[in-house]
Amino acid sequence: MQYRAFGSTDFKVSALGLGTMRLPLSSIIPQKVNVNKSIKLMRHAIDSGINYFDTGWPYHLGQSERIIGKALQDGYREKVHLVTKLPMFFISRENEFDFYLNSSLKRLQTDHIDTYLFHAFSKNTFERMKKLKLLDKMKKARDEGKIGNIGFSFHDTLPVFKEIIDYFDWDVVQIQYNYMDTALQAGRAGLELAASKGMAVVIMEPLKGGQLANPPQEAKDVMNASGIHRSPVDWALQYLWDRPEVSCVISGMNTINMINENCASADRSGIGSLSQNELKVIDELVEIYRKSILVPCTDCKYCMPCPFGVNIPLHFATLNHQTIERRFYYRFFVRRSYSALVKNKKRLNKSKTNGHASLCTECGACIPKCPQSIQIPTELKKTLEVLDKRKNIRDIFPE
Repeated sequence: MQYRAFGSTDFKVSALGLGTMRLPLSSIIPQKVNVNKSIKLMRHAIDSGINYFDTGWPYHLGQSERIIGKALQDGYREKVHLVTKLPMFFISRENEFDFYLNSSLKRLQTDHIDTYLFHAFSKNTFERMKKLKLLDKMKKARDEGKIGNIGFSFHDTLPVFKEIIDYFDWDVVQIQYNYMDTALQAGRAGLELAASKGMAVVIMEPLKGGQLANPPQEAKDVMNASGIHRSPVDWALQYLWDRPEVSCVISGMNTINMINENCASADRSGIGSLSQNELKVIDELVEIYRKSILVPCTDCKYCMPCPFGVNIPLHFATLNHQTIERRFYYRFFVRRSYSALVKNKKRLNKSKTNGHASLCTECGACIPKCPQSIQIPTELKKTLEVLDKRKNIRDIFPE
């Protein structure tokens, strides 16, 4: 494992961090985390050199924090820089800060959180933070030893990012960044700005919700023609670790094999290690993907659960695979999951995750939750035009 500077702090962070938003699920009960498998996975990650664990209050409906608390017993807590987040989308009063922080501490079975982030800052949630004086609450919690570093995760535009950056002397920022998203949200300009201020920059969505791990055949051909033997995942990760501004890249690894492969990749990483030829390959990959992705959904599931049971991410994943994936049999398996979605309210399962977009009422509850600012009801209607009515993709999604 390679270790890197964590901003201006003295901490040396593993190049690879563990994101816990996509833990192994039970094969019997939908949406329920497999606790034993998750604990084994987390401890294997630590034993493999990963020392940065990222979670959040709503991940797996609270199961993530609780399972991490169990996994970090028996001496493992001291080996990890533990990160969780204040759920800004739930907070409307100042005194709720203490409730969420203390609840996270209890769930995580610890007396302190190494880095505490304002979750999913946008223009609206940033203004709410100022109105409720939540930064003062953060600083007080730091003085009391309940938290260490103060930071935020971000989902908005670059001007908003700059405004937030200039507001306070932050320790850490978590941004979405990958070779496809250099101009999205904070983007490369935000990455460089945060690092110039001495902030630790943590990268989320390094594989764009898994899309960069399963490239179209055209992209695979480019990789193979380069003569460089590297998996699609390794290409994406090495691109990030090549950047001097990046402190840590968090990945939602949910199998031991993923951890082993990504740790091996991290061990080969280094700042400025990519050649001009390798960077040229990545430029070619970007152009291929740009022609293929119709809706920029990363399957983060922040929009879920839908009040009316619509499985929003599955619709967009199915749509995007129509253009990304050229192999008929793979597209068949993707569409098979889509075909299993129900159009009758009575057939919705208890967790309301198997609904077809025809159940959408356009209530708009999903829109403010989406980190990518996707106009979900509108895009769902367009998606149905392609998937159900079989209309030409380029008629519905013109280039």
